[in-house]
Amino acid sequence: MILDILEYPDPRLRTIAKPVDEVTDEIRTLIDDMFETMYDAPGIGLAATQVNVHKQIIVMDLSEDKSEPRVFINPKVDVLDGDLEAMQEGCLSVPGFYEDVKRIEHVRITAKDRDGEEFVIEATGLLAVCIQHEMDHLNGKLFVDYLSSLKRNRIRKKLEKLHKQSA
Repeated sequence: MILDILEYPDPRLRTIAKPVDEVTDEIRTLIDDMFETMYDAPGIGLAATQVNVHKQIIVMDLSEDKSEPRVFINPKVDVLDGDLEAMQEGCLSVPGFYEDVKRIEHVRITAKDRDGEEFVIEATGLLAVCIQHEMDHLNGKLFVDYLSSLKRNRIRKKLEKLHKQSA
C-alpha cells in the first residue's frame, strides 16, 4: 500500500520517533508499505516519520535496480571518523530541492532487521549520508535545518505555495 508522504513544513515531521518494542507482523507490513512508497516516489530512503508513523524505522535501497533493500529498526549511529563530507541531498518530504549538507563520512550503525535480529555495519559515502539523513527524520530534523535561514525560508515559502495551489 502506498502511504502519504508528509511534506515540509508539516509540523508532524518534527515529531521524535519512539523505539520499536517488538518486531511484529504489523511492523513488517508497515516496512513493506514503506518500501512500496519509497520505490513509487521514487527515493532511496524513507523514515517512518515521513509517513506519519512515529516509530524508529528506516527503509533504504541505494541500488539502481531495487535489489538491496535495507531495514533499520531502532538504529543507533556511532561516529568513527570526525571528518565532514559535503554531499548534495534531496528528500521525499522536501520535493524538488537539493542542497549540499556536510555529514560525518564514516559511521557505525547498530540496528535491528525486519526479523528483530540486531546487526552492526560500518558505512561510508552515500550509505553513511543516507542513514544520517534518515536518522535526522526520526529525531524530528530535516536536511533544510542545515541550510541558512534565508534558503530554508525560500524553500518553505515555495512548498507552502505549491501546497495551496494543489489543495
